[in-house]
Amino acid sequence: MKIYVATSWRNELQPMVVKALREAGHEVYDFRNPAPGNNGFHWSEIDPGWKGWKPEEFIELLAHPIAKQGFGFDMAALDGADATVCVLPCGRSAHLEAGYTAGQGKPVIFLLCGPLEPELMYKMGYRCVTTIEDVVAALAEVAASWAPERSA
Repeated sequence: MKIYVATSWRNELQPMVVKALREAGHEVYDFRNPAPGNNGFHWSEIDPGWKGWKPEEFIELLAHPIAKQGFGFDMAALDGADATVCVLPCGRSAHLEAGYTAGQGKPVIFLLCGPLEPELMYKMGYRCVTTIEDVVAALAEVAASWAPERSA
């Protein structure tokens, strides 16, 4: 399956999750390395002082070519994915990505790690799990149940 891993740059589990899913045979999008020679989008590439932007500056700089390219990589991968694994803790972007996936009728698996605040809307997902082994098992279930529909 094609898997989109949604999480935060600050989440130290991201590389391990990407590696484990690839070892399980999945094609996995890594936002930290979206293309050869590309180490992912960072607002600091546009402006090192990005944390001090006013709302008007943020709105204007969403149209910056670097922001457009980063968004393009992520959205192409998200649209092409069969499922999303949302690794918590994470921030706004990952939650938007998970919601987008669920809204398309695709499965979202929430990997609940570390401290978290309970969230009722995680019921939109296929399953909430606590280990990478459970993520792999849930994806195997999804792949098995979708296989006939995907080959038709």
